[in-house]
Amino acid sequence: MYILYEPQLSWPTDWTAVFHRDAPLVIEIGFGGGHFLIDLTQKRPFANILGMEISLPSLRRGAQKAKVAGLRNVRVMQSNAWYVLWTLCEPQTVDAVFINFPDPWPKSHHHRRRIISERFLHLLATRMTPGGTLDVATDHAEYAEWITERLARTPYFDSRQATVFVTEDHERLRTKYELTAIAEGRTCHYYKFQRNNHPADNIFPVPKELPMPHVVVHAPITLETIRDSFERDHASFDNIHLSLTELFLSRDEPKLFIEAYVKEEPLAQRVGVVVRQMKTGEYMISLHELGFPRVTTGVHFAIGHVTKWILGLSSEITIQKSNLPTEIMEAVGIRI
Repeated sequence: MYILYEPQLSWPTDWTAVFHRDAPLVIEIGFGGGHFLIDLTQKRPFANILGMEISLPSLRRGAQKAKVAGLRNVRVMQSNAWYVLWTLCEPQTVDAVFINFPDPWPKSHHHRRRIISERFLHLLATRMTPGGTLDVATDHAEYAEWITERLARTPYFDSRQATVFVTEDHERLRTKYELTAIAEGRTCHYYKFQRNNHPADNIFPVPKELPMPHVVVHAPITLETIRDSFERDHASFDNIHLSLTELFLSRDEPKLFIEAYVKEEPLAQRVGVVVRQMKTGEYMISLHELGFPRVTTGVHFAIGHVTKWILGLSSEITIQKSNLPTEIMEAVGIRI
């Protein structure tokens, strides 16, 4: 009841159907131990509360605490904020966002992983309702400087306080992590901002799921020949990065399974590309449904790239059928 499984949610998600009621959507990104999430849920019975976490143990603890408290207006899911906001939330549907003590990624070459950035604030601005609130807390001094700079210059949010941040906030529940930070002498910084009326171009459209891709080729070569020619490979197209990492030969069926890693904004997937010999002798190149993959442009690119590799094994290999878009065929270098 409390844990949402991302593969079962549509792009975008109808949150009214998920919570079985129409109410403001409030999100906590990285709820950790779940104390703040449960307190938030109890204080806002009029809102639908969504908690996000990467840690599976934290996810389970949060769900258990909600169950014990008998709360009905909260759900938790294992996912990252970029993905949830970009794919599951339509523009102007999020009323409040809380980000408590996010990972500071202190090493300079990891700064790009920090959640607070100009681009993330832009994404938030497209998804939040007018007047929607953003609350951020950190105990990391250098990260506080980073956050202060970016919130001070964003055109989309204004501080709800006289200053960009304060170092005391007696209105909020102190989290376990927060109490530890204070006990160890670290200064906490609290940011309370609000979405203003400055327009934010929606450069983050909710992606569309595409039809399941497939290509049928006539190939007068054996499955073993295809297997033996496999090499790990990498390819890119626009913002898509593809890696073919491993190949496996089925023991019971005439087919190959190729493990592929597809990274494209706003998600990364490990998917299986199947090369199966049909009774006609032709080969079908398609997507395996293992893990409930999202059928995206990147997945179509993976199918196209495998097709290009197989076509290169012999001049006698030809495409018989394909539902790949023309731009994908051109991107991988297949002449139509």
